[in-house]
Amino acid sequence: MFQAVSLAVIVVLTVIDQLTKYIAVNTVKINGPEEFLFGLFQFRYAENTGAAFSSFSDNTVILTVATVIILAGCLILLMSKKIKSMFTNICLLLIIAGGLGNVIDRIMHGYVVDFIEPLFIDFAVFNFADCCITVGAILMIIRQIYDIVSEHKKKAEKND
Repeated sequence: MFQAVSLAVIVVLTVIDQLTKYIAVNTVKINGPEEFLFGLFQFRYAENTGAAFSSFSDNTVILTVATVIILAGCLILLMSKKIKSMFTNICLLLIIAGGLGNVIDRIMHGYVVDFIEPLFIDFAVFNFADCCITVGAILMIIRQIYDIVSEHKKKAEKND
């Protein structure tokens, strides 16, 4: 049951990502930038041939292969049920869905479609898949820090 729900969530998030990119290509690319959320963000079309913050630009094949290998490993780990924490599984779902959304772009277009630009800070243009990856990774890091702190507290209590 867990595997079916996990795959369904991955599919839904990936479809949302691809749908938002389709809309961006067919509106923002044609009409140009447009502010939203009280001018805090703007829709701006960008083609990213690299990874985060356009790092490794023009290395699409290497990025695609590396991403597919990482996604396969994450998916195998998720489906193996070896991770007992539902929280960690949700983090993996987000990372897999985001990675899949971006790898689809790289395979189909040779670049990732980005379309959300924050105007309140100097930051890269990003997309829904990037949000999934970032939220999943940040939550996983927070969870790891929490687990480490909890373990140290338990050891300290045993020693007292």
